Amino acid sequence: MLRQLYSPTLGLLTDLYQITMAYGYWKSGLSEVNTTFQLFFRKAPFGGTSAVTAGLETALQLIEQFSFSTSDIEYLRTQTGNDGKTLFEEAFLQYLFDLKIAVDIDGIPEGTSVLAHTPIIRVTGNVVHCQLLESALLTCMNFQTLIATKARRVCLAANGDTVLEFGLRRAQGFDGALSATRAAYIGGVHATSNVLAGKLLDIPIKGTHAHAWVMMFDSEREAFEAYARTMPNNCVFLVDTYDTHQGVRTAIEVGKHLRSLGHEMLGIRLDSGDLVALSIDARRMLNEAGFPKAKIVASDSLNEHRIKELKDNGAQIDIWGVGTNLVTAQDQPALGGVYKLSAQQTTTDSEWIPKIKLSNSAIKVSNPGRLQVHRCTTPEGEWVADIMGDLSETDINTANLHHLDGTKATVPKELTLTPLLQPFLRNGIRVKPPESIHQMRSRGQQRQTGYPAIPLLTKKTWLIKKRLIDHHRPIK
Repeated sequence: MLRQLYSPTLGLLTDLYQITMAYGYWKSGLSEVNTTFQLFFRKAPFGGTSAVTAGLETALQLIEQFSFSTSDIEYLRTQTGNDGKTLFEEAFLQYLFDLKIAVDIDGIPEGTSVLAHTPIIRVTGNVVHCQLLESALLTCMNFQTLIATKARRVCLAANGDTVLEFGLRRAQGFDGALSATRAAYIGGVHATSNVLAGKLLDIPIKGTHAHAWVMMFDSEREAFEAYARTMPNNCVFLVDTYDTHQGVRTAIEVGKHLRSLGHEMLGIRLDSGDLVALSIDARRMLNEAGFPKAKIVASDSLNEHRIKELKDNGAQIDIWGVGTNLVTAQDQPALGGVYKLSAQQTTTDSEWIPKIKLSNSAIKVSNPGRLQVHRCTTPEGEWVADIMGDLSETDINTANLHHLDGTKATVPKELTLTPLLQPFLRNGIRVKPPESIHQMRSRGQQRQTGYPAIPLLTKKTWLIKKRLIDHHRPIK
């Protein structure tokens, strides 16, 4: 998607402080120091306990085409500081122009449910390379993970019914619309109205007609008949332009004519009013007229809460068209993921030194080291815990685990541990072929039992964390 929409270079897709820090590393002789940064979110969205990760493939494509063009360098050359002098010296600008991102990327495959504080992506490499990627990676992962999670919630509320994503016209620009459609499909929606997303991403496209179609004709009957002539095998009639009950009756009449010609009306769409009462009436009318298989599609500002309420109250709706509240995540429009330094080397062959970020807010204290996330499941497949441990730990002792604050944690004895972070790039080169979006969606559809609230730490990782806390906050 990224390659087809944007220019070959995306080096300036960053915040200024990433470039000024890169300049500082370069000036300080630190530009060859190896580091590990980890991308994670601190709190699951929508009051839940987990999120559905999405955006990794977009991030990988961004890294692969990340560079600074001649025009990028010319732009940076014009930037001045508060003293009126050039912000960057010429040798550094040449360094950026010659730069080729060569990092290692380990990530949790898209469509996987993940907990707060667990690394979704681990980035290892030259500190300048890692630092320049921060803002771009966050913008890829934060939004798509948020929307995929919202889509999962909507689909769970629909409880097996078909869910369509209808949000293109309400999304935050065309890039937001494409990213939202991609993430919503990974999260579980069945199709989209977004035709460009369908082409670029191989997502099924669906749609009906708008009120404008009906209003273009002298009567609703003429409008439906004209649509039936145009799309005889794909007729879903929007019935609430004037009067919903009359609209259903008109759809039935045109549906009978279609049937006499060897075609079948697919259904009707409700876009306003009391969707419970109207859908019940419409279902009765369709059944009595001999159209028990005709589907009732509903739209009208739907979200997971309203869908559940409608279903609980007996709404006879088969297909849910969800737009604004899905693609904008209207009740929580940002995820708040972060990207933190977690380890560095002093020389290429030296040991890794764990790093920690402290805060007066416990939720903002980071977890140090180069971490792997191990998913713990019972023999029955129940998700019991996610354990974070250093890459050097090849044998995780589940009998000695800690919560993030250091208190002891216990888990069942018989568990299967599966590492979640997988290698995707090595030295900037792909080592795992891209998955299809359908594989990602399939992963997201795997029903899981058990949803731990927070991850756990191995004893070794907790002791490293405690040592760093004590070092930076000595007891007085």
